[in-house]
Amino acid sequence: MESLYYLMHRLYLWHIPFVPRIIMLIIRVIYGAFIPYRVKIGPDVNFSHCMGIVIAPGAKIGSRVKIRQHVTIGSGHAVIGDDVEFGAGAKVIGSVRIGNRVKVGANAVVVHDVPDDATVVGVPARVVMLAGKRIPKDDKL
Repeated sequence: MESLYYLMHRLYLWHIPFVPRIIMLIIRVIYGAFIPYRVKIGPDVNFSHCMGIVIAPGAKIGSRVKIRQHVTIGSGHAVIGDDVEFGAGAKVIGSVRIGNRVKVGANAVVVHDVPDDATVVGVPARVVMLAGKRIPKDDKL
């Protein structure tokens, strides 16, 4: 599916009409995923299990990001850093910034900015590890 996205986005940048929309619809029908051709996605992104992925048109996704099934990056202009991993069912809501080398746990709902080298879990997502060190539950960032 990654190669279909990169083809679709390249055709969009070359101002070729209709073909990016057709590819977007093919991705939607085959994979049940909504990935608009206007989304900016860096190189080497991996869509694991592809099913149910939804990405808002205003999102910007860095390099080497791993997105598992049923991940939603929506409703705003989210900025995702490099080397980020999303667990299955994770959600990013609003115009948040997720730093580099972040791990987002399965079914976590991210509604606030996340610093680099963090691990976030829960609803709403909270930082549980930062730069390899555990964060006690009572502390807030």
